[in-house]
Amino acid sequence: MNETLMLQLEVDQLNARYAAALDERRFDEWPEFFLPDGKYTVQARENFERKLPLALIALESQGMMKDRVYGITQTIYHGPYYTRHVIAPALLLGQEDGRIRAQANYAVFRTRPGEASEVYNVGRYIDEIERTPEGLKFASRLCVYDSEMILNSLIYPV
Repeated sequence: MNETLMLQLEVDQLNARYAAALDERRFDEWPEFFLPDGKYTVQARENFERKLPLALIALESQGMMKDRVYGITQTIYHGPYYTRHVIAPALLLGQEDGRIRAQANYAVFRTRPGEASEVYNVGRYIDEIERTPEGLKFASRLCVYDSEMILNSLIYPV
């Protein structure tokens, strides 16, 4: 099979597993999608385009992600809701120094029990990915959201 097609499939499968873990509320697995020093950032499109550093969430290691998971699962109280991630096929941007650069559009829907689903967050992932013995992992995932208003608060990863 063509190397580019195989890489496309691998990146899309990484995104599919990522979405499934979050949508199935397997939050303890979320940090494992990243390298130990992996970065996860959620930033408004306006700040991204203006090259302003302010981000809604900026985690700089798996340890920080594990702290976030602890907060989500053990300490934060909020009304229950479910998420559903819809991720477009990734656009492969290139490879350099062993890192794969890719981006993919995403939409996250939120459903509260007994209510209609609503659009929760929409944007694009800008990723740097590395191949490890365990498979592809994110060196960094930048979630650039288009939504100007975040519904209530952003609790779960996007």
